[in-house]
Amino acid sequence: MSFADKISSIRIILIPVFVSLLIYSDSHSSLRWAAVAVFVLAVLSDFFDGMAARIKKEKSELGQIIDPLADKLLLLTAFVALFLLPPFKVELWLVLIVVSRDLVLVFGFLIGKMLKVEMIISPTIWGKFTTFSQMATILWVLIGFPYDLYISFVAAAFTLISGLDYFIRGVKVINGQIDPNSG
Repeated sequence: MSFADKISSIRIILIPVFVSLLIYSDSHSSLRWAAVAVFVLAVLSDFFDGMAARIKKEKSELGQIIDPLADKLLLLTAFVALFLLPPFKVELWLVLIVVSRDLVLVFGFLIGKMLKVEMIISPTIWGKFTTFSQMATILWVLIGFPYDLYISFVAAAFTLISGLDYFIRGVKVINGQIDPNSG
């Protein structure tokens, strides 16, 4: 396991810690700030695992799976938790958009695998904007900044655009219209 893969694994391990802190933050306000710190640490680990993989030239098959998986698990869990837990406010429509997009991506990948089509998971600029805007939205809500609805619209827009982009690329790969290795 490469160093970058270990960092991604730590991000996955931080998820239950983050949720636990959120659950108990209602009765202890200091735990809310601990949850913010854990989330920021997880977000930074996303940056550092990519940097470590590039610097050490340790691109691995495991890393190509575990890094996006860690991102998805962190973001999906955070959105659902912030919707379900009373002191926080994330709109249901945003949670549904985020969850639906990721479900479509997973099912598309599985369909490609069932059809024995080579599917390369490669991030796009829209995917990067989506991840950034979703992380910013979660952090915005955690900290309690006003006007979180506006940042939610930005996250929703990028989520929809990237979902459509990935869907179109996936259909083209499955139909043999584009090379699965193209970014």
